[in-house]
Amino acid sequence: MVADPVRSAAALLTDARDVTLLAHVQPDADSLGSALALGIALRRRGAVVRVSFATPDSVPETLRPLDVLGLVVPPSEVPARPELLVACDAAEPSRLGSLRHLLDAAGTTVMIDHHRSNPGFGDVRVLDPHAEATVVLAHRVLRAMSVPLDPDVARCLYAGLVTDTRGFRTAGADAHRMAAELIEAGVDPEGLIRPIMDTHPFDWLAALGSVLARSVLEPAEAGGLGLVHTRVEARDVARFRTEEVDRIVDVIRTTAEAEVAVALKQVGDRRWSVSLRSKGAVDVAAAAGLVGGGGHSAAAGATLDGTADEVLDALRAALAPATAARAG
Repeated sequence: MVADPVRSAAALLTDARDVTLLAHVQPDADSLGSALALGIALRRRGAVVRVSFATPDSVPETLRPLDVLGLVVPPSEVPARPELLVACDAAEPSRLGSLRHLLDAAGTTVMIDHHRSNPGFGDVRVLDPHAEATVVLAHRVLRAMSVPLDPDVARCLYAGLVTDTRGFRTAGADAHRMAAELIEAGVDPEGLIRPIMDTHPFDWLAALGSVLARSVLEPAEAGGLGLVHTRVEARDVARFRTEEVDRIVDVIRTTAEAEVAVALKQVGDRRWSVSLRSKGAVDVAAAAGLVGGGGHSAAAGATLDGTADEVLDALRAALAPATAARAG
């Protein structure tokens, strides 16, 4: 085990001439923001840099403005044997999707992540489950590289920080200090975040109403603390951006009578992408782990096959020991 992984990662990146940075599948602002912040800094130092992810085929619309240097390339343009590979915000190798094999093919690998469920992988592991977001760790690496923050790098870091902390509601003092540093470096919080978090097409309002109308409250589940769940059918998953679909769980999590919220998003005939949220009394990462997923104690996910009812049954069963463990 590397004694100081942040400094080790910084040394590797400082000396690197060719770097491939990977975000996880369906990249969010934390994953892509981390990769782009590091990538922009490295490109401006003269390195050959590319950023990629397995799926979807293009950068989510709201995150495109972060890629100011055009660093994102399709998987087909990623070298078969990268010199230095950096995985950002991937809780486990499978989160890299079809690019997972590059972990074995690369000359050297660095993993930067903050998920508690991460089993550990890569030659250098910058892993801190106490960090609010992976951009916090990317920021540490950039500081160890003595990289001055410019507005473009700062925007990438701020986007990941504000989204992964739910608008700073789960941010500690250090994260707030980091946010202040990023604003001083040139971030305009309103201009950056409103398109990412608070802008949706009008048609989404009607679709959201239908999804919320399907919500079911089960007060006896999750150890009697309450479970609320809904499903997003395939036609709505296809019609709207990931930005819309992924926010649904955060709407239903506001239910006062439920500790745990679950959103089922249909991504195949019998396949569901599941988002779980907790208010703190239930470890949803432990529950997700029992069905092949992972994440954080308050926010986790998994992909399951079956009917919606079968998936919900599996989740109810997984939540029972997670609730008992937290109670104990």
